[in-house]
Amino acid sequence: MTTLDAARPDRPAGVIHDIGYQRYDGPRLGRRYLVGSLYLHSLRTAFGLGRTFKAKIFPWLIVGVVGVVAAVLTAVRAQTGSLALSYAEFPETLSVLIIFFCAIVAPELASRDLHSGVLPLYFARPLHRGDYALVKLAALVSATFLTVGAPLTVMFAGSAFMVDGFGAVWDEFTDFLPALGYVAVHAVVYSALALLVASLVRRRAVAAGAIVGAFLLTTPVVGVLSVLPYQAANQLAGLASPVTMVGGIGDWMFEPSGDLDVGPYGPLYALVAVGFVVLGVLLLLARYRKVAAK
Repeated sequence: MTTLDAARPDRPAGVIHDIGYQRYDGPRLGRRYLVGSLYLHSLRTAFGLGRTFKAKIFPWLIVGVVGVVAAVLTAVRAQTGSLALSYAEFPETLSVLIIFFCAIVAPELASRDLHSGVLPLYFARPLHRGDYALVKLAALVSATFLTVGAPLTVMFAGSAFMVDGFGAVWDEFTDFLPALGYVAVHAVVYSALALLVASLVRRRAVAAGAIVGAFLLTTPVVGVLSVLPYQAANQLAGLASPVTMVGGIGDWMFEPSGDLDVGPYGPLYALVAVGFVVLGVLLLLARYRKVAAK
């Protein structure tokens, strides 16, 4: 048996064992193709595509609920001439559904592979361990963004046809575009936490419960801090929970909702959210380095 393991600059590094079969002379697509394929596969997995009907029930149920809410709001706009919820209020109002979506999808992306023991196959060259973690996170962020962003886009399209003149359509667009960015903030922050928790738990049902708990167990802390007799403590209370932290960013970007007064600390909420995501990504990468070492 001959092992051809010498690295060549014109092809990805790898190990090919010649055991007598016909040689493969076609193109070697390499790391970029593997990353793209893993991303598409993970995005399909998030929505249960290519899998059993049971795997499609929960993600598509949430997709359906969010879509129905958007359709109802568009119908109300057509009847009354005004939106019951603004574009920015749409993702904030549906934040619980976003949490449940992440709690359902993240274990499918991370816990399933941990439980089945297929990670050594993924970590074989040329796919790096960090590639796997980042691709899974990108797929979860994309799926979460599409789940909320697509219905929000439908709301905008419906509203654009209800107003008169290009100026009115432009006003709708200037309201819609920042709200779409706000959806992206929800998707990134929630996905970073959800996938990190899922990567620590092998059983999907347990991982789903742990993800919901990670979001909701911090809520009482916000309640305690918000009733302290110190204005600064009240305005910074939202930083204690990822849900209210994202809500604080929304209050800073748009009009305050009244539930949480962030005062002059809006930029701090955004900065903490960035640090939260960076820390989550670093811990996720460290987790998969540890898994690969076993």
